[in-house]
Amino acid sequence: MARTREALETLSRNGDPDPYHGHKLRYVNPASGEHAMPTIGTFIQLLPKGYATRPYRSTDGTVYVAVEGSGESRISEQVFRWQPHDIFVAPSWLPVSHRAEDEAVLFSYSDRPVQEKLGLWREQRGNA
Repeated sequence: MARTREALETLSRNGDPDPYHGHKLRYVNPASGEHAMPTIGTFIQLLPKGYATRPYRSTDGTVYVAVEGSGESRISEQVFRWQPHDIFVAPSWLPVSHRAEDEAVLFSYSDRPVQEKLGLWREQRGNA
């Protein structure tokens, strides 16, 4: 986790956070540059203290694990408060937004790679 945290901090120092994801990295297979696993995509994102993302939705169902910090996530009309080690799920095509109380790190995984390979994956930023 130390190398991942260092990569997130470098990313945060070198640019503004994405309005829908904060500072987000995708774990990759170093030999191919593809997702780390053929059917499961893994991601990690840093949300600065007080940062709130805009609504976003995609066809992949996503499992989130709070690694650091605390905050809340709105999934459709429900709000889920989280702190380290909490787990929550964003079902397919429901709008998701996050708000960090402290600087926060969220790990997530989804079925995005298989949907991409089948030509089924899509996303919507804003107005979700």
